[in-house]
This record gives sequence, C-alpha cells and structure tokens, in this order.
Amino acid sequence: MVHVPDDLPAPLRQALADYRRYLEGERHLSGHTVRAYLGDLVALLEHLSLHGVVTPAEATIHDLRAWLAGQQQEGVARATLARRASVLRGFFGWALRDGRIATDPSLRLASPRAGRPLPEILDRAQASELMEEAQARAAEQDGPLGSRDVAILEVLYGSGLRVSELCGLDLDSLDQDRRLVRVHGKGDKDRMVPMGIPAVRAVDAWLDRRPELVTAASGRALFLGARGARIDPRVVRRLVHRYLGLVTDAPDLGPHGLRHAMATHLLEGGADLRSVQEMLGHSSLATTQIYTHVGSERLQQAFRQAHPRA
Repeated sequence: MVHVPDDLPAPLRQALADYRRYLEGERHLSGHTVRAYLGDLVALLEHLSLHGVVTPAEATIHDLRAWLAGQQQEGVARATLARRASVLRGFFGWALRDGRIATDPSLRLASPRAGRPLPEILDRAQASELMEEAQARAAEQDGPLGSRDVAILEVLYGSGLRVSELCGLDLDSLDQDRRLVRVHGKGDKDRMVPMGIPAVRAVDAWLDRRPELVTAASGRALFLGARGARIDPRVVRRLVHRYLGLVTDAPDLGPHGLRHAMATHLLEGGADLRSVQEMLGHSSLATTQIYTHVGSERLQQAFRQAHPRA
C-alpha cells in the first residue's frame, strides 16, 4: 500500500485513487508495478500541492519540469528520471482521456534516455554445470525439495519464464505430450512456451515426489514450498542464488539471469528474433533485441582476446 499524505488536496487524492483503479482494473498491471507508479505520482502530487496546485488541471509543464529538475539535482539516476517522466505522461494522458484536464502538460516533457546496460549471463558451460550441481544435490538429499529445485531451474532456463510466471503455474498448465507449458504473463496475456526434454524429465521427477509435500493449501499449484503451499518467488530467488554459487566463475544472478541466458543462447544457436520474442512474452521486439547486443559483445570480447591483430 502506498502512503498518501493526509494534507494532499482532495481532488489530487481522488485522481490518484481513480488512476489506481484504472491501472488495476483496465490495464491489469501487477501489484508491484502499480505501487511503483503510485509512489512516483504521490511524490509529484506532493510537489504540486506545495506549489499551490489543487487539481490535475492546474498543473503546467513548468511544474513537471521543476519536479524532475529537483530530482536530478538530488542525484537520481537517469534511468529513474526516465521512468518517472514516463509515469507522469501515463497519468496525464489518462486524465486527458478521462476529461479531467483540457490539455496534457506532459506532452512536451522531455526525459533523459536511460542507458541500457547489457545483462550479465551464464555461458553454455556454466548453464550445464548449474543443472549438474542441482542434480547432484538432489541425489544427495533424496527428498522432494531436491527434485523440485532441479525442475524449477530446468524450466527457468529451458523456457525463459519470469519468476512470477513460474510460481503461477498450475498442474494443468503443462501439456507434456506436446512438451509445452501455458504461461500467464504480463498484461494478463497467456502464451504457450516449449519445454526441452531435460525440463520435461525434471518436471516428471518432481511430480512423482510432489505428493510428499501436498497439504490442503497446495491446490493445483505446480511448484510447492516446503510447507505445501504454492511456492513464493522469494524462495525461488534464494535457491537460484544458492545453486549458482556452486558454479565455477558464475555471475551472481537471480531467476531473471536464467531468462537472459535462455534468450541469448537461443539467438546464438540461430533462433530468429520473432520466435524468441514470442517465447519470452515481450510486447515489443525492441526489448528482445538487447540479446542480439549481448551476443555481439561476447563475440567482440572473444575476438579481442584471441586474435593476434585485434
């Protein structure tokens, strides 16, 4: 829940509450995203209120620029400034469509381009070592959690799922005959993603052990926590960090790092960009294109290290 100051003018408070309902009810954004958007907006609305603005219609481009300039002077990163400018445009665009303002003050709002650093990824050998380490630990434990962990790692890397998507999988999300998994992703959209043979085998092994953890709280969840409820994303993040710590020279990545590795290894293996976009569930091809840069950077690094005239 985002804290809204009690002294914020009522029209601004009402606009904020209505915008929240729009984000949740019409755009179907996740709770985390909604909280991030509203947190930025509360900071802006507090600034507007301190400068005498009582309703969204009274806000001007100068007010918005002054707020962002103040953020910049405080040392806020360019990526954060770009995100906040985008949030402002979304809010005032909604207010215009909703008839709350006559003109959109954010239309002429410029924001710094956020640099897009290339993600660290596992190479193919490290990904293989990760799965071997997980399988070895599972054999040593001889319990359901080891089998579960292997299946989670195989699905994260093999199908490129987001951690929230993996935790949301149900038993009927699997089409094991066709080696597909139905994923409920961002924007309330479903997609079908292939599973590799190692992932299918690992999931089968986990399903054999799943009854050992089942409780009344399990429902139809595919992956369960130690107490039998649907697995929590924090548990998945911890286990990914733990197993990656066993891999030689592996970067310290979370579940999203396995998604990055899956996409990069697909493109390096000759997969076309559109197919990778579809598998990852990206709404924009530009988001997927970063992985072409990752592959290019790795090629250049190999060239510099190995070629005598690099």
